[in-house]
Amino acid sequence: MNNFDDKAWLDYQNRQSRLLYNADSYEKNSLRSWAMQAGHKFAEKNISSQKHYSRVLEIGAGSGRHLPFIKHSFDQYILSDVNTCLLQEAKAKNSNIHKGKLRYEIQDAKNLGYDDSYFDRLIAVHVLEHIYEPHLAIQEWLRVIKNGGMLSVLIPTDPGLAWRMGRRLGPRKNALNKGIAYDYIMAREHVNSVINLIAFLRHYISSPQKYEYWWPCPIASIDMNLFFSCNAVIHK
Repeated sequence: MNNFDDKAWLDYQNRQSRLLYNADSYEKNSLRSWAMQAGHKFAEKNISSQKHYSRVLEIGAGSGRHLPFIKHSFDQYILSDVNTCLLQEAKAKNSNIHKGKLRYEIQDAKNLGYDDSYFDRLIAVHVLEHIYEPHLAIQEWLRVIKNGGMLSVLIPTDPGLAWRMGRRLGPRKNALNKGIAYDYIMAREHVNSVINLIAFLRHYISSPQKYEYWWPCPIASIDMNLFFSCNAVIHK
């Protein structure tokens, strides 16, 4: 954290402020919570429960929101993030499941501390929109995935019409009521448009086993949907 940053950003980076925002996103019985949960489920579309991925890396795992949606088996699942507090929360939350198979590691999405072709699957849900120079992150992810491994990415359709309207239906008002400078924070959080991110993914992944999905409408439109996902078998 940059201690010379402005107060609004530092206040948001405070753990309690982030927990309040996350609670609105996932824990309340609201349309936003339902949509976010649906997004995680959607990221696992067409990933068979009969499939086994020995080593799995989740980028930007945060407090472990995606793990409950994993249907396939694995030998090792690494939840990685740059935020120590969120990983500690994830570890506490998951202490009674997948005994001996979970690891929690601080990792930079653009500079991973793993050997080439190390993972059978890499997952990044709600991550790419936050990363400066996302094309470098995609290249790094491809480096650590094995030949024949799976890359799974889900991103919001920001700045599409449906996503912007969804923000107005509750998240923005709730955040402002809690003293969070919502518009400013989102401008700093979502630094990449879905249009550019899709272009990067299509440029770097030319696999014939690449599957693109849109939710909730199957039509390829950023204005009619909330999420875009890509599952691709990587061939090297």
